[in-house]
Amino acid sequence: MKTVKEVSKLTGISVRTLHYYDEIGLFRPTEVKETGYRFYDDKAIDKLGQILVFRELDLPLADIKLIMDNPDLDRNTVLAKQREMLCAKSQRIERIIASIDEMLKGDQNMDLTVFDETEIRTMFTDMLQNMNESQKQIFIDHYGSIEAWEQHMMEAASDEKVQKNFAKVVEWYGGKETVKESIKNQPNSEVFAAYQKRIDDIQKRIAEKKGTDVTSFEVRQLIGEYDFVAKQLYQVKDAQSLLMDIAKEYHENEELISRLDSVYGSGSAKYIGEAIEAFYTSPSKISQ
Repeated sequence: MKTVKEVSKLTGISVRTLHYYDEIGLFRPTEVKETGYRFYDDKAIDKLGQILVFRELDLPLADIKLIMDNPDLDRNTVLAKQREMLCAKSQRIERIIASIDEMLKGDQNMDLTVFDETEIRTMFTDMLQNMNESQKQIFIDHYGSIEAWEQHMMEAASDEKVQKNFAKVVEWYGGKETVKESIKNQPNSEVFAAYQKRIDDIQKRIAEKKGTDVTSFEVRQLIGEYDFVAKQLYQVKDAQSLLMDIAKEYHENEELISRLDSVYGSGSAKYIGEAIEAFYTSPSKISQ
């Protein structure tokens, strides 16, 4: 058994932080003496190690607690997930390092390309194969032909803003190959419509809670359902980045705000956005 000071020295985590983790129910001592001294066994220290890896991956404490409290997750499952996430983060860092190396060699422009031309053409073909005729017709009406639509995509893909959006998608899915596989195996239009209808229903139920504290159990339960359905619809293992970006749009995108408010009532977009953010980031209720 180790004291809180020994655990602090071993892990580099301050005593104050360890006390805070105890307060919010994230990491509790194995034993607390009558004098108030905290003691931790090897199993507890192993759990702290897993928590610290998630913190390294920039996961909020609320999300880490949900993961660690899941009775269906064993130690190996958690470690396997952490390894997968660290690999994805490592790949992103390696791309940045490679770009910096090129700059040091004399190229003054950092290459932020996420998907090259060949990859984009392949993804376009895969996407086209999964579309029904009515979906294709929408783009034909807009661009004049499928070929013109493809040309537009290829020209837009070189834009820095578009590549940054690609980077966000890669972050949502946890890697480039996962994105490609998702596009290749995306659900048919009927399945997609069914999932979208369910998301619409969830958003409606969240909007009906306007005036309720976004950190309340009933609202968090709805966002948890939203998270689950988003994972199924978009075939991502972790929907947090995706939904947090959606929440940002609900605060900043005037057109989207107007559309949601017209469907669910005034203030709905703002409330749904706040509920999503609270689900992933609010530390005040995570011990409940």
